[in-house]
Formats: sequence, structure tokens, C-alpha cells
Amino acid sequence: MGFSCCIPCINPLLNNGQCQKRLTWAKDKKDWTAAEWSKVMFSDESKFCISFGNQGPRVWRKRGEAQNPRRLRSSVKFPQSVMVWGAMSSAGVAPLCFLRSKVNAAVYQDVLEHFVLPAADQLYGDADFIFQQDLAPAHSAKATSTWFKDHGIPVLNWPANSPDLNYCEEEDAICQTQQCRRAEGHYQSNLGSHNT
Repeated sequence: MGFSCCIPCINPLLNNGQCQKRLTWAKDKKDWTAAEWSKVMFSDESKFCISFGNQGPRVWRKRGEAQNPRRLRSSVKFPQSVMVWGAMSSAGVAPLCFLRSKVNAAVYQDVLEHFVLPAADQLYGDADFIFQQDLAPAHSAKATSTWFKDHGIPVLNWPANSPDLNYCEEEDAICQTQQCRRAEGHYQSNLGSHNT
């Protein structure tokens, strides 16, 4: 019938104030040219689960097949994960930063110092650029705002709860999908070896 069992896409839940701020932001940016957008370096952190079989795939099964090995999904109690920071622009991409601790303002400023500054120098040289970040607490901390001012880097105003506006989120989704496919392949190959 053309149906398949899928994990639903995520849609940010927005209140009226957030909707209004997004609309205001969009109206403010609607006349930006490609040249203006090309000056923006988009950034984001993303958590990747590295334990196979933990990404939430679904299965179709008949009554009585719940314990059939071909219909089971492996899981782990405490899945391994890695937090990765990255940035991209029309000029290219910054090196990925694998974060080993919780991201607070000090950790984030260390990322800015050791990844954003060299990437901006490589991608933009002496040309101006605008940095984009979401409103995570480490990003919006006073110390982080001071860091940007001290380094003369303008930050693109960003509406709250708007991951769908960030190009990096699309890249994250592609990476997550590829990771799920690799995990499913690993799961299927292990399942096949246990059935012999």
C-alpha cells in the first residue's frame, strides 16, 4: 500500500512570542542578498549516538513475532555518544571539534578561540564575516558576548527555538541518517551471523 514505518520528523514547539520573533527575523532578513548571506558562518553542536541499534528504527511484524530475532532491535542501557561542534559557510567548512565535556561558557569560548578564529582566517582572510549561533546558555552568556566584542566579531541575531533555520541542522540530519543506515547494516550483519 506504500506505507512504511518511520521515525517522525521533529518540529519545534513554538509559543506565540517565539512565532512573532521568527516572523520579525524573517521579515528583517528577507531582502538580504546572496552576498550578505555568504558572509555568515553558521555553527551548531550536535550529539551523535555511537552505539549501534539505538537510533530508534521501527519494524513491521505480525502477531506472535515480537520475540522473533529478525524483529528485535539491540539496545544498550547507557548509549555511547559524542558531542561535535561544527561551522560552515559559503566559503567552506571549519574543522570539527569533538567536545569531551559539557558545554559551558568557558568550554564554548575555548572552541571559539581554537576553531572559529583559525577557520574564519582561513575562509575569510581579512574580509568581514558574521557568526551565527543559537541561543544555548553557553552562547548567550555575558562572558561569551564579551568574547565576541573583544574579537570584533558580529553575531547574527537569532530567534529562539529555531533549529530549522540553521543550515547546520540539515547537515546534522544527513549525518544522523547515514549513521542510522550504517548501524542498521551492522545490526543486520550481526543478526545474520546469530541465525546460522
